[in-house]
Amino acid sequence: MRVRLLAVAATFAALIALVAVYVVYFLESGPPAVAAVINRDGSASLTLQVVGSYGNHPFPDWVSYLVKDPSGKWRHTTIWKLPAHELVHVTVYQFDSQTGLRNNFLAQVRGTVGGVATYTDVGNTGKGSGLPPYNNTSLSVIPPSEPAHTFTVPDLDLSVPLVGISDSTSNVCAVAPCPMHFAHTTISFSFRTPGAGTYRWQCFVPCAFAFLYGFGGPMQTIGYMDGLLEVA
Repeated sequence: MRVRLLAVAATFAALIALVAVYVVYFLESGPPAVAAVINRDGSASLTLQVVGSYGNHPFPDWVSYLVKDPSGKWRHTTIWKLPAHELVHVTVYQFDSQTGLRNNFLAQVRGTVGGVATYTDVGNTGKGSGLPPYNNTSLSVIPPSEPAHTFTVPDLDLSVPLVGISDSTSNVCAVAPCPMHFAHTTISFSFRTPGAGTYRWQCFVPCAFAFLYGFGGPMQTIGYMDGLLEVA
């Protein structure tokens, strides 16, 4: 019995040590936080892009988000600083193709101002894709087969499905950051931040195809398909 207890204690200590190593590694090597642009009226603007493959070291084939910093440069980080109790205007340039949802509930737009998001197709030249002609169209729900990703903040009850480009278009960006002449969907919406705190966000479309059930790798890695809203 004593040997068994010692073995359990040793295993538990090893697990604690691994967690500590992970936390220290994240704090020392995790992506930096980037602040949203603050507008003259006190609101914030957050500009993002989502790419099917990052195209750069260390995981060139991983799907990823990027953010534009206040100087206009695209940064590979998913930790974003936002002001508390303010309106945030979000623009997402979505360059990846459709994956579809496993849970149709996520096809709804939730938690935005007016309960809608606005969608526009740009350079989506694929034929026979069945994509509707999104042209500055405000919607509260989209067909569940069309999302490439979602932007979802569970603690804020905020979720926006991001329409993917046609699978048959040839005008596809391969290396981030993606210039605007490549096929993409532009999605815009606004939401209001709560009080100060850190709020986790993530994508709920299982798009990590090389991983079990599509939810490994980039889907569980801060800096790629999930991140933090640092509200202050």
